[in-house]
Amino acid sequence: MTSITQKQECERAPTGFLSRLAERLNGKRDILIPYFNFRRVLKGNMESYVLKEIFKLRYEVYCLERNYLEASDCQEEMEIDEYDDCSIHFAAYTLDNNIIGTVRLVQPHPGQEYPFESHCVPFPDFVAPARESVAEVSRLVVRKTHRRRRGDSMEGISQDFVEKGSARSIQPGSSVRRDKRSNSPLLLLGMYREMYRYSRQNGIRYWYAAMERSLARSLGKMGFKFVPIGPQVDYYGPVTPHMADLDELIERLKRENKFLAAWFNDEPIPFWIMVKTMAGNFVGGFRKK
Repeated sequence: MTSITQKQECERAPTGFLSRLAERLNGKRDILIPYFNFRRVLKGNMESYVLKEIFKLRYEVYCLERNYLEASDCQEEMEIDEYDDCSIHFAAYTLDNNIIGTVRLVQPHPGQEYPFESHCVPFPDFVAPARESVAEVSRLVVRKTHRRRRGDSMEGISQDFVEKGSARSIQPGSSVRRDKRSNSPLLLLGMYREMYRYSRQNGIRYWYAAMERSLARSLGKMGFKFVPIGPQVDYYGPVTPHMADLDELIERLKRENKFLAAWFNDEPIPFWIMVKTMAGNFVGGFRKK
């Protein structure tokens, strides 16, 4: 019965839709984020050329664009700090190999604080998980060319998603990806997926992150529920320390968006789910024209 339904849906789908689906099923492109590639730099690999590109992008955003840090303090136009050698770095690239986004997971050396602890104090009743099970999400930026509109956040969250988005709205074939430069929040989501997969493979269950509440709310709409663990402070703007439980994340996604749950875990995605969601989004987009 299921195979008949799939065949009928495919026969009704436009040729362009079928070609896109076949291309992604064959592994030529990521089913959800076809226009980006992601790379990882492990701890201590400070001579990596990818890491140098990451440092230059951070310099561009933090020093030149935002003026958070003094450009004169950065050698060779690279923004580097004391946590980079104990971090796992992630970078997003366009298909023509231009770096457009970066984030890191910090696991401090013994005796070293987490980055958020230098400017945030947790609530008195906060009980920290075992240190080996926690990493901090830090230095998250998206290049200005890949933010959709003037009001987009530094992390690539569009105002449209803030107002209308949800985990249910993130599906293959979504109209948000028609413009290759306006993939917000999918670029951010791709970097979070890379961090999630590394964390699950390496015994990390919890993430700390000091962020603005608006970013925390937007991440919550994607399924990443960050809970405040301390009061708001002023650190290059208002930020609040948060924590996320990755076990709770995946259980939430399994309830709200089975496609996204499978995509995050690099699991086979049932054919009928892809056909149904991509065809539904195509028809929805056609009706809006």
